[in-house]
Amino acid sequence: MDEYLIKDMETEDEINGKGYVHYRSWQDTYAGLIDSEYLQKHTLEKCVDIAHKWRDNLIIAKDGDRVIGFAGYGRYRDESLSNYGEVFAIYVLSEYQGKKVGYELMKAAIERLSDYEKVAVWVLKGNERAIRFYERFGFRFDGVSAEIKLGNPNVELRMIHER
Repeated sequence: MDEYLIKDMETEDEINGKGYVHYRSWQDTYAGLIDSEYLQKHTLEKCVDIAHKWRDNLIIAKDGDRVIGFAGYGRYRDESLSNYGEVFAIYVLSEYQGKKVGYELMKAAIERLSDYEKVAVWVLKGNERAIRFYERFGFRFDGVSAEIKLGNPNVELRMIHER
């Protein structure tokens, strides 16, 4: 198995690399799942800007000097689930998928959420690869869904991981 470094995002190059992974992953993952005009507006510059604004609770995966994945985590974003953690985002470049990078990122994110008995993740309906990944990791649907607008209306499904 290949070895990848999982670490906090710290340097300017890592922040820019996280932005690139965010951009590339959206283009590869969401084509055909979300509105194409909305996806075209999800530019590299926008993703790098987001990376510079959101630096806390972010871990990255690196292959040498290259950022190849990231995960963002923290306390669940609203009060509907008290004492839950949440993995807000987890993305891995397509050429590194299936090589345990996502597994190592998820494992590290959940370890950093050890104060919480349960961890939630939201997944876009129809993103079967991500759903299978979360299920293999032990996440299960809890029956909650939400409509989000990504150009057109889309549905996100909530999954819960219990320790």
